Amino acid sequence: MKDFVNTIELWLGHIGVGPGMADVITTVVMILLTALMAWAAYLVCHKVVVPLVVKFASRTVIEWDDLLFNPHSLRAACRIVPAVVVWMLLPAVFWRTPLVQDIMARATAIYITVMSMLLGISLVDAFKRYEYKRHAALQQYYHTFCGVLKILIIFLAVIVMVAIAINRNPLTLIAGLGATSAVLMLVFKDTISGLVAGIRLTSNDMLHRGDWITVPKADINGIVEDITLTTVKVRNFDNTILTITPQTLVDDSFQNWIGMRQGDGRRVKRLVYFDFRCIRPVDDGMRRLLVDKYGFDEREMQPGVVNMTLFRRYVERYLASRDDVNTAMLFMVRQLEATNTGLPLEFYFFLKQKEWKPYEHHLAAIMEYVYSIIPDFGLRVYQRYSDGARP
Repeated sequence: MKDFVNTIELWLGHIGVGPGMADVITTVVMILLTALMAWAAYLVCHKVVVPLVVKFASRTVIEWDDLLFNPHSLRAACRIVPAVVVWMLLPAVFWRTPLVQDIMARATAIYITVMSMLLGISLVDAFKRYEYKRHAALQQYYHTFCGVLKILIIFLAVIVMVAIAINRNPLTLIAGLGATSAVLMLVFKDTISGLVAGIRLTSNDMLHRGDWITVPKADINGIVEDITLTTVKVRNFDNTILTITPQTLVDDSFQNWIGMRQGDGRRVKRLVYFDFRCIRPVDDGMRRLLVDKYGFDEREMQPGVVNMTLFRRYVERYLASRDDVNTAMLFMVRQLEATNTGLPLEFYFFLKQKEWKPYEHHLAAIMEYVYSIIPDFGLRVYQRYSDGARP
């Protein structure tokens, strides 16, 4: 390259250009030539190499190369090529001005570092997309893992750029960070704690996007929309958006309904309070009604049998007969400890419908039927009346 520069200077001297002006013209020509070569290298990489690589990757049977050599990553790599060309030609362009050469070399090296950082982030994103397709159940784990990788790439890139700017060895800067680690940990305490908590949430399989969670202390009751290293975003059922830090979820308890959604049924647990005064043995009239209308066997009508006993048996049989009740799971009607508001019966069973709206409809249908048959058993639900509403 220096021979080419000397040739230009000799030619300029032959045509009568002075030495000072010849130096200026030579420098301008070399700058234009360097820019032209860098632009040509970018065009070749962008218009020729990238399409060939993408076409070759699309024809292979393996899938990872399609995601690795995606156009976005290749375009990021193409931006590095012209900078490398410029960096290699700088000594020939500014050999007379070492200071300018040093400044331009550092600026070019910083640009190459930034483009390399973007390329690394693009490759991490490609890896994340590849793993998403292979392991859909581990999406959130890879999301967090790739987030940590991006932070490390950015951190290393910043160290390298600072080292280039001040003309120091990057390892020296990294070693010097040990002396300021206490200050850095104090300044970034919340960020570091959130980062660790976010990793714990995902690595321990505690939380995923799409989970229904409730956090009473934070008034959260909704679906997780996004999980980052420092923030969990939840859309409540009233369509409000709430954000909470992973550290809060780890330190305090929260309820995740994923077990219910993945299980075979959604639990129903309802209490109904009955008036003590209506609990009594079955008389002949009620015995005939229960046998004729509700299919009781005469053998069940033993002397002294109580109406509430028959009511509990019938409701359990009714639950077992319904297709929407999961009879493979525990279901029962049990009596709880008496209170001053009546004798409580607990209806405990699991519905097959787990989505909110169908679940509520089937639950309401069951309980409404139960309420409607209570008078036939001679029972009465305890109800507290106001002075103006007493019958």
